[in-house]
Amino acid sequence: MSRIGKKPVVIPQGVKVTIDEKNRKITFESQKGKMETPIPPGIKVKVEGDRLIFLRENDLKQTRAYHGLARALANNAVIGLTRGFEKRLEVVGVGYRVDLKGKELHFALGYSHPIIYPIPDDVEITVEKPNKIIVRGIDKQRVGAVAAEIRSFREPDAYKGKGIRYEGEVLILKPGKSGVR
Repeated sequence: MSRIGKKPVVIPQGVKVTIDEKNRKITFESQKGKMETPIPPGIKVKVEGDRLIFLRENDLKQTRAYHGLARALANNAVIGLTRGFEKRLEVVGVGYRVDLKGKELHFALGYSHPIIYPIPDDVEITVEKPNKIIVRGIDKQRVGAVAAEIRSFREPDAYKGKGIRYEGEVLILKPGKSGVR
């Protein structure tokens, strides 16, 4: 059995779960929003009290992989609708900064022009100080994708460490050239 797949997903108060066997999807609803996760082939889902149970129809390798996947997607949807997800980014470098203007982020990252990033509707972005960005949302995949897109504007430099990085990200800096002696 899949170690992740056999764990039940606890459904907290305020989250409504609907299983659609025909379209093979599970719908989760709370006051924060609504999310859907697919039910992969070979997986059955049932609700027992306040728990969501995932069962395999057979023991094929692909079905075993789907077992853990289905449970993880459902668990992420429940966590997103109760607590939400967040990614924190730091802008490191002299003169590098970010400003929040309406529904846009304006970056000054050492290029000849500012980078203007329109904030997507399904995530919330706040700017603490001119060098800290927080990306929040209910969909773990979407929050990570937006944070990765922002980081790609100026990835950390291998020599000085300047750029946009995740908070707490450890960078191993390369040594510069040593002079001729």
